[in-house]
Amino acid sequence: MEEVGVWDLIWRGIAAIITLSIFSFLYRDNSVYKFVERLWVGITTGYWTMLLFHTSFTDKVLTPIFVRHQFWYILPAVLGILMWFRLSKRYGFLARYSLAFYIGISTGVFIPLTIKTSILYQLQGTVRPIGTDWNGLMFAVAFIGVICSLSYFFFSKEHKGALGVASKIGIFTLMIGFGAGFGLTVMGRVALLGHRVSFLRDYLEDLFGAVF
Repeated sequence: MEEVGVWDLIWRGIAAIITLSIFSFLYRDNSVYKFVERLWVGITTGYWTMLLFHTSFTDKVLTPIFVRHQFWYILPAVLGILMWFRLSKRYGFLARYSLAFYIGISTGVFIPLTIKTSILYQLQGTVRPIGTDWNGLMFAVAFIGVICSLSYFFFSKEHKGALGVASKIGIFTLMIGFGAGFGLTVMGRVALLGHRVSFLRDYLEDLFGAVF
């Protein structure tokens, strides 16, 4: 077995204590959990702040302006600085200009992208030839589910007869989709829990192995 260093045990011990402190919320809300929660938020905020500074601010502001002499980058830099004026009661209105540019540009970029990815690509994947193999059968079932789901949102006619049957099938299809999404989220959280439990188990094994 590979020998475990003292500092490695110390750092992993701190991580184990923090993990158990987070788990203490399962018993009840307590001061230890609140301290660790704020510690985690502070460390995460500091980490992402420095990461964004070195990967975004340096590459997109400092380097273009002071190294490449692309001085038109000053305009977005000034707009970014104006965002911080929201913290001021007197000059907070200046941040609205930056927000207006940001919202306008984001809307212009993401509306066509959303239409392309969420509507056009979905239509392209739905409207295609149906094969005679097993994959074709599964696609036919999915196609029927899509049509029935859309019929559920057709409110111009009362849901009776064939439309009523189709809308009920659409409800079941939607519930299956929502359930699958929820199950995927739950399994992701369970996977995180399993990872932390495995970490605690491995740490205890290494700790007892180093001590005894």
